[in-house]
Amino acid sequence: MGSLVVRLCLSSVATALILAAPAAAETTLSPPGTATPMKVDVHEGTSMSVAVSPDGQSLAVDLQGSLWIIPAKGGEAKRITDYFNDARQPVWAPDGKTLAFFSYRDGNYDLYTIEPDGSNMRHVTNGLADDREPAWSPDGKQLAFSSDRAGSGPAGYNIWSVDVATGVVRQLTSDAYEDRLPSWSPDGKEIAYSSQRGSATGIYAVSITDGRERAVKEGPGTFTAPSWSPTGQLAYVSSSSTASRLEVDGTAVSGDENVFPFRTSWLAGSGAYFYVSDGKIRRRTGRREQTIPFTATLEVTRPAYVRAKRDWDSTAPRRAVGILKPTLSPDGKNIAFIALGDLYIAPIAGGKPENLTNDHAMDTDPSWSPDGSKIAYTSDKSGGLGQIWIRDLKTGEARQLTNIDTQPLGAAWSPDGKRIAFIDVDGRWGVAGLAMIDIESGALTRLQKSLPQPGEPSWSADGKYVAITLSKLMSRSFREGTNQVYIVPTDGVGQPMWKEPDPNVSIDTRGGGGPAWSPDGTKMAAIYEGLLKIWPVAADGTPLGPPRSYNDEISHYPSWSGDAKTILYQNADKLKTIDVETGVIREVPLDLTYTLAKPAGRTIIHVSALVDAVRDETQRDKDIVIEGNRIVEIRDHDPAVHADARYIDGTGLTAIPGLIEHHSHSQKDFGAAGHRAWLAYGITTVRDPGNQVYSGVEDREAQEAGVRIGPRMYENGPLLEWQRVYYKMGVAVAGPAHLERELERAKLLKYDVLKSYVRMPDIYQRRIVEAAHDMGVPVTGHEIYPAAYTGVDATEHTGATSRRGYSPKQAPLGRAYDDVVKLFGKSGRTLTPTLFGSLGPYLARNPDYQSDPRVALYPKWAQQSVTGTDPMAAALGPALRGSLKLVKDAFDAGALITAGTDTLIATNLHSEIAAYVDAGLTPFQALQTATVNAAKSLNLDAGTLEPGKLADIVLIEGDPRENIAATFKVRRVIINGVAYDEADLLKAPAD
Repeated sequence: MGSLVVRLCLSSVATALILAAPAAAETTLSPPGTATPMKVDVHEGTSMSVAVSPDGQSLAVDLQGSLWIIPAKGGEAKRITDYFNDARQPVWAPDGKTLAFFSYRDGNYDLYTIEPDGSNMRHVTNGLADDREPAWSPDGKQLAFSSDRAGSGPAGYNIWSVDVATGVVRQLTSDAYEDRLPSWSPDGKEIAYSSQRGSATGIYAVSITDGRERAVKEGPGTFTAPSWSPTGQLAYVSSSSTASRLEVDGTAVSGDENVFPFRTSWLAGSGAYFYVSDGKIRRRTGRREQTIPFTATLEVTRPAYVRAKRDWDSTAPRRAVGILKPTLSPDGKNIAFIALGDLYIAPIAGGKPENLTNDHAMDTDPSWSPDGSKIAYTSDKSGGLGQIWIRDLKTGEARQLTNIDTQPLGAAWSPDGKRIAFIDVDGRWGVAGLAMIDIESGALTRLQKSLPQPGEPSWSADGKYVAITLSKLMSRSFREGTNQVYIVPTDGVGQPMWKEPDPNVSIDTRGGGGPAWSPDGTKMAAIYEGLLKIWPVAADGTPLGPPRSYNDEISHYPSWSGDAKTILYQNADKLKTIDVETGVIREVPLDLTYTLAKPAGRTIIHVSALVDAVRDETQRDKDIVIEGNRIVEIRDHDPAVHADARYIDGTGLTAIPGLIEHHSHSQKDFGAAGHRAWLAYGITTVRDPGNQVYSGVEDREAQEAGVRIGPRMYENGPLLEWQRVYYKMGVAVAGPAHLERELERAKLLKYDVLKSYVRMPDIYQRRIVEAAHDMGVPVTGHEIYPAAYTGVDATEHTGATSRRGYSPKQAPLGRAYDDVVKLFGKSGRTLTPTLFGSLGPYLARNPDYQSDPRVALYPKWAQQSVTGTDPMAAALGPALRGSLKLVKDAFDAGALITAGTDTLIATNLHSEIAAYVDAGLTPFQALQTATVNAAKSLNLDAGTLEPGKLADIVLIEGDPRENIAATFKVRRVIINGVAYDEADLLKAPAD
């Protein structure tokens, strides 16, 4: 163990040195592992900006996160920063001696300057805020920039200036809007900027001397990236869902070009200006337009490591580590928890856990009554959405408490035992209200509506308040914030209050990070930096001191004993208690194992047609022979009776491999029915690239044990964010030491994939790759570069969220260019496009699919997407054409395309596959994206119908090689050798 600690410490020290050192191009850190970087020449840049030097001889561009210098007439690009800066939007100082830009190298966006040869890179601004989009003053003494440094709340982004010599900053706008992309007037008296005001984005200018604002260009329309010429002309980008064009003084000058939303760069004394459109650098003088050719050389790697492989054959006992919401009883003698699909109770001193529910329902979120005689929990045992049930531990009886049309989760018993507070899930992606119910009368009180993915409630000792965690946003421009304590009065009258134990640090996660209010009301416990921390509070939750660490190991889900002297918490794959007075920590023994549910005997399936996903042909009249859970033979049909085998008659049907949903997030609010729905639509494997810490592991183990009827689950833990976080399933990694704790937990919980998320710095993404590949598992994320250099295995989405506010993979209108296509192709990386806008066209072509009975397995709000009324899909529709072109271009270049949806609605996987045909793939190639390609990504013995493969098979009507929409017409599905028909899956199974 000592050598491991030394290695981790050295790794952190090395990373710290890299962060502190000037980032010149020659200091680029090598990719982890043994793969040799390969060079790739690119001639276009996606989401690239350009700036011309004052002498007109050189251009600076920010191609894929590095700064490059190009001769103004075109030619070879010279990289002047390394790959790990995420350097953006360079601008030349008036004297041409330095460039300013903003960089994410240290985990927040700061302003930097650098000399054109790559030397003397230095910070101009620093701190926890994001400072972006610098613009030089005409005298070269100041930089204007946009920043969220005013703090969270209504301030958002404002325009600031900084004296480059002294570092003194000054706030120039202080409105409640999102002010971005500043540009100085030629006389230095005003700064123009874009400002988002409601649904419109216009251009405004503020006086440097008195702070007065004037409107320069207002809607209708979206106007951004203003840039004043030396003679007072104003260029800006005018954009809509169908066009992005450059205008100068109100006149469109760019024609049909797809103009990137960055500031135009003017060349003094010539009337010429430079900008980027269609991935190319353009120079214009009046009506004369010139394209500046360039060649930039990037490097990519193809990861080389030994992949871990899940065991789908051994029936030896397996230790359950997916322990969900372990909660200490008031007397401190027992633990209630969820595992393997059921509610358990176990003595704190050790012993065999007792299964209290033992059914196929999805149980979650146990909570002890204050006297310890009952447990409240959520279960969908009555069918439909889960509801809160109360189990009497003495009699064993359970009664249903709630009966509402939304999903109650996170039950928390009031101190007087008369009420239960809960999270009331009522919308997409965990949007939820906060409610409470009177246990005796059933009276329901909704305290808050539609909060963004709140954490679980915890009561004050006097019952007057409930504490939850919410993400406190820094601005409206970007959705990430810090997880802080939100106090809600339970009288239904008082106003909620933010309580921030540490305004600059985030509680790790809203998915089990606390806060847990002590029963005596004097303290709160939560997880910060991966550690258990406690702080004193007043009766209303006001912090009376800073959070203090009580351990030095990765921790999760704190719960108190009734006397407020003991906390139970999870430490990776262990449970532990800590005496908060003495600090003594004890491990809680928990002996819980399961065996893989594996059928025995022979099964023969006769089908009229078969598409094996290996050869592009439809085979006729075949028998598929299965022994246990694996295919042993595919042969011509033998009509003889086989008394020793189960026989499935698929006459008139076509066999295809079980479909693999390569990107979905399994959520408890969809219940057990959501898992059956995947099967009903022919999906036999789901890859979940982000979930709450233990939730995905519990899903995986419950399915392996045969308790949860559904597809194979390949699971990640939380999205690895950096300091700020958006999703409840994300964790706000506080720093290098915290990251090492998360990686160690990932190893012990045996995640199938790790996801480096939006705000994870590139240098730490490299560390994630190193650790994950040592575990034998792949890494994925939204990024393309330097991800393709450091060995990140996969990229999710053609577009999606970016910390920059725009995507390095797609420019306006969803279009990608030469750099992106070649990076995907040369690295051979996996791309899961998740084409949200594909569902509408699919349903228009197949209108009867909207009324399919399987949609009833979903909550009512989720069913909207299958009727074609989903607002998110409709909003993303206009960019679909650009995304389709990227799919085809990346496929042709050599990327591995895998079908995934980033939704929980299985209809979307069928529309996704069909959209690939619209993109130009053949129906057979499109089918492979959800079968053999995805299986390759997972290192799974499935995805094809061949001897030796797992018996994951779907029987459908029609031939998908002729009409890919036939994949929707599932009539029977076989998962791991066990067959289900639609009727089996539409109803809740008997216990």
